[in-house]
Amino acid sequence: MKSTQLLKGVLEGCVLLFIQQKEVYGYELVQNLKQLGFTEIVGGTVYPLLQKLEKKGALTSYMKPSPDGPDRKYYQVTPLGATLASDFLEEWQDLLRTVAHFQQLKGAMNNDEQ
Repeated sequence: MKSTQLLKGVLEGCVLLFIQQKEVYGYELVQNLKQLGFTEIVGGTVYPLLQKLEKKGALTSYMKPSPDGPDRKYYQVTPLGATLASDFLEEWQDLLRTVAHFQQLKGAMNNDEQ
């Protein structure tokens, strides 16, 4: 993903959607986000977002022993987080429809110019 502003706009929703499917610890989340297309994402972006979502009540966390060292902090979505994830999907679909209308308009304008 190239645009920093676009990234900031969708990252929160994508994080909630991902954690809704699978409880994860921070580093695991960063790696999964990279694999899913947020190639330039770093922990310095994700960890503050996780703290913000937890403070907001959208996530809860718990410590779980790690086989490879210190305990890991796992995150799970709360009912509020599930609602926010659902709202994000609805808003994203609305935005996609709006952009599609502009693409159609551009195509029609290009045809009129010919």
